[in-house]
Amino acid sequence: MSEDSGRRNLRMPNGDELFAVVTEHNGGNHVRVQCEDGENRMGRIPGRMKYRTWINEGDVVLVEPWDWQDEKANIEWRYDEQDADQLREEGHIN
Repeated sequence: MSEDSGRRNLRMPNGDELFAVVTEHNGGNHVRVQCEDGENRMGRIPGRMKYRTWINEGDVVLVEPWDWQDEKANIEWRYDEQDADQLREEGHIN
């Protein structure tokens, strides 16, 4: 990372993963997400993230839609505010 630009190497989507924004917290380990492909999905926060990564409404996340149920997805990654701003500046998300 070069200090003058402040750009960080961020985790980018691979395979079936999509950028999404959390629109609603449904309690437990479920959130509603608006994906970049225009779909609204039910996102499931996996156990490995549940207690370590706090996910709030408005957060930018990476999701992987389920193969067998497209209206659901696993949350794979959460970007902090600084990383989300960088993604917006670089045109990956709007």
